[in-house]
Amino acid sequence: MKARLTLALGLLAARAAFGADGGSAHHGRSMNSAQTELGADAAFDRQGMLWAVHKVSGHIAISRSEDRGRSWENPVLVTPGPEPTDAGGDARPKIALGPKGEVYLTWTRPLSKPYTGEVRFSRSLDEGRTFSPPVVVHRDRQEITHRFDALAVDEQGRVFVAWIDKRDAVAASKDAPYRGAAIYFAVSSDRGATFAGDFKVAEHSCECCRIALTRAPDGDIVALWRHVFEPNIRDHALATLHADGTVSGFRRATFDDWRIDVCPHHGPGLGADADGRLHAVWHTGAPQDPGVFYARLDANGPESRRRVGGETAEHADLAATGRRVGIAWKEFDGERTRLRGMVSEDGGESWLERDLSATDGASGHPRVLAFDGRFYVLWNTASRPLGVLALP
Repeated sequence: MKARLTLALGLLAARAAFGADGGSAHHGRSMNSAQTELGADAAFDRQGMLWAVHKVSGHIAISRSEDRGRSWENPVLVTPGPEPTDAGGDARPKIALGPKGEVYLTWTRPLSKPYTGEVRFSRSLDEGRTFSPPVVVHRDRQEITHRFDALAVDEQGRVFVAWIDKRDAVAASKDAPYRGAAIYFAVSSDRGATFAGDFKVAEHSCECCRIALTRAPDGDIVALWRHVFEPNIRDHALATLHADGTVSGFRRATFDDWRIDVCPHHGPGLGADADGRLHAVWHTGAPQDPGVFYARLDANGPESRRRVGGETAEHADLAATGRRVGIAWKEFDGERTRLRGMVSEDGGESWLERDLSATDGASGHPRVLAFDGRFYVLWNTASRPLGVLALP
């Protein structure tokens, strides 16, 4: 057992030092081109149609399924021509659906300088048949980091786009080193025709861990991200984003006390249940207790915190519906990457785990979806593109 734990800690340290997908520790470009094409996201509309955004021959593309992922219609190409995109790991393209059948997409396009990018947006107002020419969401056009976009639609149909931004780090004095990056967001109140912003959520975020956005039962958009607390603690912070550009309720959300000076490429998952409680899943490399963890994010700190999976668990995602909570994650057993899941029927008090799938080849990170009281997991792999598995 001691040897296994030593090996697991070694793997976690290597992932923290070199990036979970083999990329740069701070800036997250995968070195595996196959991996970068496997970043994908999906969402169910109100009628049960499943929509997925993914890469096809260098294009951002949208596909839809009427049978919950068992089969897919031919994809619609969104970008007019192939363009470089961050589509691997925590930088996958994103999708969100509006109340009148709108399909909204975001992704990050790298710029010429290393580790720079711009957040792109496209929309369909005709049920995914055609898409608008891509536009840049943020007003700041410096050739710096605007990356790791996140996308959500609130109860009023307003579109929120958040991203990691380095404008404040660039502007900081050389005599006063800047911790990490910052989180910014923009809002559209006209179905994606225009965006207001750029609004700052918080300074000192981690540089390349994904942002989790979820819609709370009261209609607000809540954000969870890896933050850099003084002096170098990479735990998580939580805040509520408002359509007028204001931010409320900023607080520290996890207390693992992981002190490290690199970005681990490992963002959190977030969901809200019918009672308004927030559920989160995240990764920490804190030496005293590394791994993936779940908790309810109570105002006084994590509640009912528990470990998710085994020693090599990684890249977990979460969704909630009613009082049910579903989690999926990946584990490498030394030969294959296994997809595993767990479900709670009682708001996170008790859980049932199960194996879902496995692959010998490259895979994107799992995405947990909720529809009609049930959970499904999108797992885009080289051997099974846009695979969807039920999480009972």
